[in-house]
Amino acid sequence: MRPGLRPGARPRVPGLPGRPRSAGTSLLSAWPLVWHSLTFDLAIAAALLGGSGEMPLAPLDRVAVLGELGLDGTVRPVRGVLPMVVAAVRAGITRVVVPLDNAAEASVVPGVRVRAVDTLHRLVAFIRDGAPLLDPPSPPATSPRPGPDLADVAGQGLGRRALEVAAAGGHHLALFGPPGAGKTMLAERLPSILPELDDEGALEVTALHSIAGLLPPDGQLLRRPPFQAPHHTATIASLVGGGSGLARPGAVSLAHRGVLFLDEAPEFVRGALEALRQPLESGRIVLARSRGGTEYPARVQLVVAANPCPCAKPSGDISCECTPLARRRYLGRLSGPLLDRLDVQVRVSPLRAAELMAAEQTVESSAVVAERVGKARAAAAARWAAGGWRVNAEVPGPQLRHPRWRLPANDTHALRRLLDSGVLSARGFDRVIRLAWSIADLDGRQRPDAGDVDEATQLRTGSLA
Repeated sequence: MRPGLRPGARPRVPGLPGRPRSAGTSLLSAWPLVWHSLTFDLAIAAALLGGSGEMPLAPLDRVAVLGELGLDGTVRPVRGVLPMVVAAVRAGITRVVVPLDNAAEASVVPGVRVRAVDTLHRLVAFIRDGAPLLDPPSPPATSPRPGPDLADVAGQGLGRRALEVAAAGGHHLALFGPPGAGKTMLAERLPSILPELDDEGALEVTALHSIAGLLPPDGQLLRRPPFQAPHHTATIASLVGGGSGLARPGAVSLAHRGVLFLDEAPEFVRGALEALRQPLESGRIVLARSRGGTEYPARVQLVVAANPCPCAKPSGDISCECTPLARRRYLGRLSGPLLDRLDVQVRVSPLRAAELMAAEQTVESSAVVAERVGKARAAAAARWAAGGWRVNAEVPGPQLRHPRWRLPANDTHALRRLLDSGVLSARGFDRVIRLAWSIADLDGRQRPDAGDVDEATQLRTGSLA
């Protein structure tokens, strides 16, 4: 039984008798799933009132009704309205009734007429007398707030280049360097150079935030790629999703079609980092529960940042007392299989005084870089359209080695030597080739050349230098 309900209790509705003509009981689930079952309170109340003969149900034919019901007859908002409305539209339903506080969220779904209620009495008046329901509120006329911009980053030519290539190809990125070098500044600006989400992507991202109860009050579609930066004390469940009953999306799903940033990555629990390997490859996360599994999309760009050693002093700092073994153990918390999935791996060095204090610097803004990234992504999407891949990072290795796309042996000679010597794995080899395609796309060339492969190799192996 739901907490707060007592046997025989019913919402108070003016114009209806104090007791129903016949008794009815509805059992949806035990307590762990109760937050989800509350979504159907309003529909169940309408069905019981109709079944007892107190009102007709014909006006609700082919209408989806959602909402939690209080004992005072008020209709309360619920989480996850947007994906439920999307599911209703896919099932052929074109009219929905939702709580007033969920109306703005529901109205962003195309192909559906949304009406809202604030009380059960309003719904009953509509069914009995044809009284009008409430319209969704008009979206507020707001302009997006400016976010972090690459123009704020002084120097860091290698870091900026790594960020741009990663954005162009959808590549995962690792930034190594001491505190204050600019790792976090760079990571926070990656979303600013990514393209805005298309309609499909915006619906997916907004739906995930709706399920998590994290939508802003205006309920508008989230058009900017999301950015999630969980603390290094985060649990496995908070990263990949979980919780009792119906599993909620974790940070990796809330960052879907955006950026998941793990600062101080070696400080994360090893199990939490390893749990990311599967969604990084498949773009989805499956959360198993005793009553069934829940699957959420989780196609993210992962950015990890790490200090060079436990004391976080720059390399060569005489005050650093960490032994080479301690340094290896510290970075060894990032497992080989996880690092192998990070296409770009670069070292970020602290700025020199001359760079920091330079009066004039030619620093490109995020808007300028985003334009190049957009063109590069469009070129990649057109090239790989037949396979359904949108960015170079999604293209499988066999496709890259297909005769149509395989690069000339002369252009990959040095890369093949790294593979033969064990510096690169087979997966790492493929990732360098993907990076080379992204570099060529940024420069507007049809195919990568030897210079692109060399730069891609440096972006992949630079952290080893």
